[in-house]
Amino acid sequence: MKSILSYNVNGIRSALTKGLLDFLVDFDADIVCLQEIKAQAGQMAEEEFERSGYFFNFFSAEKKGYSGVAVLTKEKPDHVEYGIGKDKYDSEGRVIRVDFGDVSYVSVYFPSGTTGEIRQSFKMDFLIDFQEYLQNLKRTRNKLVISGDFNICRLWIDIHNPEKQQQTSGFLPEERGWFSDFIALGYVDSFREINSEMNQFSWWSYRAGARNNNKGWRIDYNIVTENLKSSIVDAGILPKVVHSDHCPVWVRLDI
Repeated sequence: MKSILSYNVNGIRSALTKGLLDFLVDFDADIVCLQEIKAQAGQMAEEEFERSGYFFNFFSAEKKGYSGVAVLTKEKPDHVEYGIGKDKYDSEGRVIRVDFGDVSYVSVYFPSGTTGEIRQSFKMDFLIDFQEYLQNLKRTRNKLVISGDFNICRLWIDIHNPEKQQQTSGFLPEERGWFSDFIALGYVDSFREINSEMNQFSWWSYRAGARNNNKGWRIDYNIVTENLKSSIVDAGILPKVVHSDHCPVWVRLDI
């Protein structure tokens, strides 16, 4: 059995001051995928994580205080891969992969397009190139768990007030179209295999009491390849865990 937790911490240094490490120790996941760590080597209490029983692998952005991903594992990975081989994304620290046996675990932080057309175009490029990376990876590593902040609401029920959000980055028709096509390639949204209810969100704006009123978006996922679908035991979202504007999402796999 493997438990996987994914969490956009919106700055690991800030999250640590709010009790992140204690939460992770209590939750006791086998694999923890973090996004938006916004820190460099030596700034993330790496030794404290290691004393708590985790191997700590991370991929920081070149720009300080920006982006970055990490994977914490209870066991030492067989292999760690940094980036997808394209500098335009790898310089921003968006993807890290760890391999255990015949299963690979990917922590990914998709770009946001909310700051304008240039970054939205960059985001759309990333969708194409990340998908190609995964499809190529599946030729040799065909059991994948892809965990992270996709910055896209996949379904109509994954966002509050969807009728008014269709021109908003993260819920654009072309983004949802990409996600639909991606799933059709043989990927499974583990949470939606377990839970089909509305109002299940993983991110809330800091504005206007959005979190207290549960006016949120589900943009954080644990996606598995189709060949792991039967291994999904349970999956969930932890909206009461507050170290960030996101909350953790988890999946338990019988592997």
